[in-house]
Amino acid sequence: MNDISRRTFGKQTLGSLLTYSLLETLARPQLFAAEVRPIVVKWLAEVDELARQVRDQELRQVEWQAKVEELFARVDLPELLKAIDFENATKDADFPDRGARSLRPKFPQVEGLPTKFVFGAQIFALQQGRSVVPHGHDNMATAFLILQGDLRGRHYDRIEDLGERMLIEPTLDKTFSPGGCSTVSDYKDNVHWFQAESERAFIFNIHVYHVTPGTGFQPGRIYLDVNGEKVAGGRILARRIDHDEAERLYG
Repeated sequence: MNDISRRTFGKQTLGSLLTYSLLETLARPQLFAAEVRPIVVKWLAEVDELARQVRDQELRQVEWQAKVEELFARVDLPELLKAIDFENATKDADFPDRGARSLRPKFPQVEGLPTKFVFGAQIFALQQGRSVVPHGHDNMATAFLILQGDLRGRHYDRIEDLGERMLIEPTLDKTFSPGGCSTVSDYKDNVHWFQAESERAFIFNIHVYHVTPGTGFQPGRIYLDVNGEKVAGGRILARRIDHDEAERLYG
């Protein structure tokens, strides 16, 4: 084969490979969408509708918590993992020495789902002994669904803000396994803390902002030292701390 023939053959071969690769890339989202079962599409659509209702004050926050926990309790977890492309989202997860890594799930673009959800979402990745550190929220409603692994979850009611401290009351302390869920709002179980008990653990988290209009508070986290002074009734005076101290104490 002469040089011209070799060059021609090489260009044709490279062109064929590029064309095949392009077609494969273009086809992949269609194949991915085709694999998403209607039951998951309906579930995600219901999660989004509840998020809209609590944001627009059509649902009280404690009602939203009850409805979301009921909805999360009947999730088809294996199908949800496929729908959010869990394997690819987590396969190269870099587990931090302290705290949790936040990963972004990929939602399917299929008929029946909005192109942009009302709720925000992330996947927390933790290794054994590491935590989603103790924190409360302002102007937010959030929900957790355990995707993989076991975690110790603790919740506290936010009783009273006292300047640099917050009076909180323990409400829940239990092990959460895959499919387990819990919720947080400005009115119930506002402070939470999750610690991985298995070698690795992954939590699906959704959050809805601006659920308590008129307060002047921007949506955000409030980090706390929950191992504070014990007072009457089993309540705790917890110091407000910053993210770095929370990671150092609890991460």
